[in-house]
Amino acid sequence: MKPNTRPVSTHFSSGPCAKRPGWSLEALSDALVGRSHRSKPGKAKLAEVLDLSRSILGIPDGYRIGIVPASDTGAVEMAMWSLLGARPVDMLAWESFGKDWVTDVVKQLKLADTRSIQADYGKLPDLSQVDFSHDVVFTWNGTTSGVRVPNGDWIPADRQGLTICDATSAAFAMDLPWDKLDVVTWSWQKVLGGEAQHGMLVLSPRAVERLESYKPAWPMPKIFRLTKDGKISEGIFKGETINTPSMLAVEDAIDGLHWAQSVGGLSGLIARSESNLAALADWVERTPWIGFLPVDPAIRSCTSICLRITDPEITALDQATQADVAKKVASLLEKEGVAYDTASYRDAPAGLRIWGGATVERSDIEALIPWIEWAFATVKSETVKAS
Repeated sequence: MKPNTRPVSTHFSSGPCAKRPGWSLEALSDALVGRSHRSKPGKAKLAEVLDLSRSILGIPDGYRIGIVPASDTGAVEMAMWSLLGARPVDMLAWESFGKDWVTDVVKQLKLADTRSIQADYGKLPDLSQVDFSHDVVFTWNGTTSGVRVPNGDWIPADRQGLTICDATSAAFAMDLPWDKLDVVTWSWQKVLGGEAQHGMLVLSPRAVERLESYKPAWPMPKIFRLTKDGKISEGIFKGETINTPSMLAVEDAIDGLHWAQSVGGLSGLIARSESNLAALADWVERTPWIGFLPVDPAIRSCTSICLRITDPEITALDQATQADVAKKVASLLEKEGVAYDTASYRDAPAGLRIWGGATVERSDIEALIPWIEWAFATVKSETVKAS
């Protein structure tokens, strides 16, 4: 039977993600539109994003925080273009975006002394292989695979190289060990549901030292330049953005950060996200036809939650038909207006991907589950008949 109860919010995309509960355009009424971001009030707005981010995430005072162009992608590439080349590099990849960073380093920067340590979707690579005399680039949470590193214990405190961490689907939902990370990036469009535009870049004192002591061999585009005359450009880390930000997007970021404070800060955000994962885990445990893409519970993401169809009648079919079943389930949910953007990422194994970040209410996850069951039963019946 088709369920009667619908999620209040039907947005389950893994980026841009659901807005905070209760959000409306009224939240942007104080935006500094029509004013320069270099004006005194404009700088104050940008500084507020930096200050709130530091406070909520517990970023150490000695770490610099900047707002940089081109969302998380721009922040990661800025870090790689500015910092890599001084040492050999270990690249870790277990999903689409991690593999993109491998491509950038090997084919664009063309760094010969590079190792790529990879794993299939749903798994982590062997972290014991990492050589921390090298620089290391990795995602904390694989948005397209639903796999996260369980903690930072595998990273030594006395490492010689830098750790460069793409944390875009982890920041504000997972506990990041700042003493183990030298560069951390994320974007406003993820866990706090902000509008996509600028990225966030955090640098440790070790990363700053590298910037001021090493000059890459390649030309540096303006939007990647973090230094001037051999010294770090301090203005970037005080709200003086390299290019013009949308003050509407800035206001939305501020709104999300204030909401984060209202739900208990980082611990409250983590609890909300973990609760969403727990709701789906309870359902998976009692449902024979669905499973997690990552089999190991210790590495399952609480934000980008990736599921696979395990029904024997479906898995006995060819790969194309299995993929078609998953797509039809997601399409049916969208047609009914109960869940948008739940199909797995285009490069990932076929299945469903449900965003469980802090802006999603557990009650909406719980309301969605019967709809997934109904959609799968409908699609399975049609598929079995057709085969």
